[in-house]
Amino acid sequence: MKKMNYSGIATVCFAVSLFVMGCGAPAPKVTEAPVQVEVKPGLAAIKAEIQALESSWSAADNARDANAVVAFYADDAISMSNDKPSQAGKAAILVDIQEGMGKKAVGNTVFYQTLEVFGDENIVTEIGSSTVKDASGSVVSTGKHGRLGKARWEISLHQGYLQQ
Repeated sequence: MKKMNYSGIATVCFAVSLFVMGCGAPAPKVTEAPVQVEVKPGLAAIKAEIQALESSWSAADNARDANAVVAFYADDAISMSNDKPSQAGKAAILVDIQEGMGKKAVGNTVFYQTLEVFGDENIVTEIGSSTVKDASGSVVSTGKHGRLGKARWEISLHQGYLQQ
């Protein structure tokens, strides 16, 4: 007479019951709490202040007022425009701005926008964008910029210029 292998049968029955129980039960729902971004005191005011400067810069640029644009630069600023040598000091930067404005299409306007501001009361980083539109309002080009600021000095990487 043959002996029955009860341990093998028990193992198969146990595995089948686990499979059946696992397939029939709905997966538990995992809910994640929304990420809370801590907004540091004063950053909203700093963002608004930077946007006001960006809007003033846009207005001066759109008015083709090179003197008003160069007023945003420090006396010892260095302008590093794309595809040309660096310009050091306001006088050289003014000439460069005037030449650039002379090449702009009539009716084109630019708008600079502050998208994000990070940091604390000592150092602030701004991430922004620019949009150039033609006279009909169609977008001609877009750009981006970043600015790192501390107290009364700043290093600005803004569409190809460096201001320190």
